[in-house]
Amino acid sequence: MEKLIVSPSPHIHSKVRTKNLMLDVVIALLPTVIVSVVFYGLGELLVLAVSILSCILIEYLITRYLLKKPSTIGDFSAAVTGILLALNLPSTTPWWVVFIGAVVAIGVAKMSFGGLGQNVFNPALVGRVFLLISFPKYMTRWEIPQGLFGADAVSGATPLGAIKEGLMQGGSVSDIMAQHGYSYSQMLFANIGGSAGEACAIAILAGFIYLVVRKVIKPWITLSILGTVAGFSLIFWLANPAQFTDPVFNLLTGGLLLGSCFMATDYVTSPMSTKGGVIYGIGIGFLTLMIRYFGSYPEGMSFAILIMNCTVPLLNNWFHQKKYGRA
Repeated sequence: MEKLIVSPSPHIHSKVRTKNLMLDVVIALLPTVIVSVVFYGLGELLVLAVSILSCILIEYLITRYLLKKPSTIGDFSAAVTGILLALNLPSTTPWWVVFIGAVVAIGVAKMSFGGLGQNVFNPALVGRVFLLISFPKYMTRWEIPQGLFGADAVSGATPLGAIKEGLMQGGSVSDIMAQHGYSYSQMLFANIGGSAGEACAIAILAGFIYLVVRKVIKPWITLSILGTVAGFSLIFWLANPAQFTDPVFNLLTGGLLLGSCFMATDYVTSPMSTKGGVIYGIGIGFLTLMIRYFGSYPEGMSFAILIMNCTVPLLNNWFHQKKYGRA
């Protein structure tokens, strides 16, 4: 009698592999990477190289010599973490600070939970927030883009930082914008100062569209974040335009686009259902805006995503996708 082998579900397997998904993310990030190097020069190229190589090396060493398992660096997930970490750092970050961020991102936030698919928090954001708290001197040293072979970097505040500082000194939003010469077209194509990944909104959106077209991600989380930020900032701005920035400013500045397009949509740390994803996105958008308006930091995207990462198990428990056409 022929033996029957019974295996647990699922019995229908998809042809999609982690390696293919991560490779698509790398491709989607290329426009942002290229623009960041063109705008910020060889310093950003060094940050990218150190971050990517460090993340790959650390994952390889932990997997092979601590977990005693086959290497997983071939799935490109470590490379994606390295790219995202680099894009969340200033282009002037010292190499050793970047290396420490990679150790925290991979060694603590990812591999200590068991590796890809088991981490609770987005690894790149954990590394970024750890560096922000531990090395604020390096993590808040912003440079105005000087080009690939530009002159010595010129320090300058981010638009969010300049607005918050100006408001604390009694200025109004319109006066501060005029004083620094900020314009929406400038923010759309070349944000002055900030993390390297904030350089060009168009490049980020191009990568996001690529991921949606390739069906790597669904747009609901990103759209719910952007819609929430736009809606609540419109309310505050209409109530007091002198003290609160308008929706367009909030959408184009800081790490909002990079975070909502590439990090909030991470498979592992975001809800599995559409309803859960929308609530998750609304929470991120609301927290980001509250931190920007009322918090000590001018930017709040990283903190908002990590806070909402904590709610994902609960959202997955509350909301389920339909199975075989049944609720």
